[in-house]
Amino acid sequence: MTDPLAPLLDLPGVAEAVEAARDAVAEVHRHPANRRGWPTTAAEASVRAARASAALDGGAVEIPPSGTVTDPVLAGSLRVAEAIGPLLGTWQKAPLQALARLHVLAAADLVGADDLGRPSVGGSRLELLASLVAGGSKAPAPVLVAVVHGELLSLAPFGSVSGVIARAAARLTMIGTGLDTKGLAVPEVACLRRASEYRSAVEGFSSGTPEGVGAWLKFSCSTLEAGAREAASIADAVGQG
Repeated sequence: MTDPLAPLLDLPGVAEAVEAARDAVAEVHRHPANRRGWPTTAAEASVRAARASAALDGGAVEIPPSGTVTDPVLAGSLRVAEAIGPLLGTWQKAPLQALARLHVLAAADLVGADDLGRPSVGGSRLELLASLVAGGSKAPAPVLVAVVHGELLSLAPFGSVSGVIARAAARLTMIGTGLDTKGLAVPEVACLRRASEYRSAVEGFSSGTPEGVGAWLKFSCSTLEAGAREAASIADAVGQG
C-alpha cells in the first residue's frame, strides 16, 4: 500500500526541516547532563510543556507556590503530562483509546462525566490518523508528529481541550517514534512564544493546500528545534546545580 504521508517529504523545504529537527533533538540527548541525569531534565521538560500547553488554551501558566492548582485547564494539562509515560504503549497500539484517556484527564474539571472520553466529531478522520500512528506510515518521525498535532488541532474533536490533547499526542508521537525517546524537547514553549504564527500555520494545514500543509510541517519542525534548545537550557541548569 502507498504511504499516504510519503508525498509530504516532496513539499519544498520539508525534507531539510525534518533533518534539522532530527539533528537538534539528537544533539540534546548527547548533553552531559542527559547521559545519566535525564530523568531530572525530562521531568522539568514535562512540567514546562504542560504549562505552555495550558496557556495556549487560555489556562494559567504558573503553578501556585502552594502547589495546589485550581485553574481547570492547567490542572488537566498537568494530569495529561503525568500520563504520557504510562500511555505510551496504548498510544502505539490503540491510539483512539489513548486519546479517550487523555480527554478524561484533560477535561475532568470542565465537562460532565458522560461526555468524557468521547470525541464529538471526526470519526473517520480520527480512525485514519490512528491507523497512521499504529504503523500505517513510514514517514520520518517529525512528519508524523506534525500530522498528528495538526490533524487533532484542525478537527478539535475534544472541544475546548483539543489543543492540550493535540500537543500531548504530538509528544507521545515524539517519544514513541524514537525521535525523542526520553521526552527532553519542549516544542510547546515555542508554540506559546509564537502563538500567532502557530495558529496561522494550523489554519494553513487545515486548508489542505500544498502550501499550507508544507508551511505547517516546517513550522512544526522549527518548534522541535526550538524545543531542543529549551531542553539544552534545562540540561545546562541541571549541570550547574
